[in-house]
Amino acid sequence: MAAGRTNWRNVIMVVSLAILIAVEIFGVALASGWALAGLFELGPIVAYVLMGLFSLLAAYGLVNFMRRVVKIERLTHRS
Repeated sequence: MAAGRTNWRNVIMVVSLAILIAVEIFGVALASGWALAGLFELGPIVAYVLMGLFSLLAAYGLVNFMRRVVKIERLTHRS
């Protein structure tokens, strides 16, 4: 059990950061898959596959980023 009280200001900041970064990263991933499939005329199935692959890459990057943020940011106060 973690000792101390929750620092709600930092928790809210970390959650807000996660939402902001997730929207940006997944937007880029979906747009990139759609654009590459359209540019090379690969068809809708390949577009969905590319979007899925780029979304998995985005999820991996987001998880790693959030692990680092939570490691650095203090989410609890020590009494």
